[in-house]
Order: sequence, then C-alpha cells, then structure tokens
Amino acid sequence: MKSSTRDQTEGKLHQVKGKASEITGKIISNSALEVEGKQENTAGKVQETVGGVKKLLGK
Repeated sequence: MKSSTRDQTEGKLHQVKGKASEITGKIISNSALEVEGKQENTAGKVQETVGGVKKLLGK
C-alpha cells in the first residue's frame, strides 16, 4: 500500500476513534476523555490531509 493511501486510511481511522471518544466523554461527563477524543480527531484530519498532499505529489 502506498504511503499516501496508508496515511489517508489511518487518518480516517483516527477520526472515527477520536469522535467515538469525544462522544463517550460527553455522555459520561468525562472532560479529559472528550478533549483526548477531539485531539485524536484533529490528528486524524491532519494525517488524512498529509496523505492527500502525498497523493497529489505522487509519493
């Protein structure tokens, strides 16, 4: 698997995990878990974007 595709796939996975953690944190009133979920979601978005840029550059 090309690194661009891998980055995009892993980025999506991190976004899903982050969103799940964020929602769980809201439901159980755990602000630390909610913040952790938001951070993972953001990191996933960045990683997906990096994969898109690599794809455009042909790497």
